[in-house]
Amino acid sequence: MPTAARLLSLATALPPFVIRQSEVVRLSHRAFDRHRSEIDRLMPVFDNAGIQTRRSCVPLDWYLEPHGWSERSRLYVDNAVALLAEAAQRCLEQAGCDPAEVDGIVAVSTTGIATPSLDALLMERLALRRDMRRLPIFGLGCAGGVLGLSHAAAMARAAPSGKVLFLVVELCALTFRYGDNSVSNIVASALFGDGAAAALVGCNGEGPILGASGAHTWPRSLDVMGWRVEEDGLGVLFSRDIPTLVRRHLRAAADAFLHRNGLALGDLGGFICHPGGAKVLDALEDAFDLPAGALAEARAVLRDYGNMSAVTVLFVLERMLRTARPGRYLMSALGPGFTAGFQMMELP
Repeated sequence: MPTAARLLSLATALPPFVIRQSEVVRLSHRAFDRHRSEIDRLMPVFDNAGIQTRRSCVPLDWYLEPHGWSERSRLYVDNAVALLAEAAQRCLEQAGCDPAEVDGIVAVSTTGIATPSLDALLMERLALRRDMRRLPIFGLGCAGGVLGLSHAAAMARAAPSGKVLFLVVELCALTFRYGDNSVSNIVASALFGDGAAAALVGCNGEGPILGASGAHTWPRSLDVMGWRVEEDGLGVLFSRDIPTLVRRHLRAAADAFLHRNGLALGDLGGFICHPGGAKVLDALEDAFDLPAGALAEARAVLRDYGNMSAVTVLFVLERMLRTARPGRYLMSALGPGFTAGFQMMELP
């Protein structure tokens, strides 16, 4: 039998500014041109998002002025590294692991660009070994929390005596572009927040077992979600059809993944899902034949923190580790490609 990788510890971190959805509603007509946008028609999006509060690395007034690539990049690097350092330190303390004991890092982020990469910059903050393996990953979007964890587990299984630190940070709110009156930018302003998480993965120790992993990318789906590179930043792209795509196609992809690993939906104790939005959660419950409201932890994370892209599913996992019954769980998230990421997890 292959050596089992385990989740040894998990910690999260949040930036300081709390943004209430009611405040965003109040300022929406200053953020968007009422004559050049559909903001009046789309106002129900803010109430229907299922979100009460979000976190941001910049104050609310920052979003009411234009900003360029240079400023966005500086804010991204400074805040991303600070949040990762906070999450990583908490994660290592939970596991009683010295930074010098970490053998590898997998770092995921798609909301900014850093070269040297975030993992290299973090080495200057923490007393990490200089000979560790490093894997920075860009472009997975919301699926990065699941697929990145799968890469960390694979790295741990390749060197069973070592430990791998999985890091994910997304500063989604920094991608908001003042002056972009597109429907996608309006919807994004109702959904996205900032956050970070760190997980320690290894084969020696106690914790949930990270089992089989996989992905499915649908054909002719490149325009479902992603970024447009604009002069002043990253322009958000996502389709209004995502809930419909989830209802129609996710179940078959999940069933195929489970079948390849000798499992079926009935073998699962539950689901650890990325909450892309309230409508996506409804679609997930329909796809998996779950009763309405079954994904309670995912809805609670969405309510309290919004959609933090790849980070969000780790917040859901953190809550479920405190409340879920023992058993096999399917961790899933959807990202650009259009891609579904799957990770089996066995909770003790």
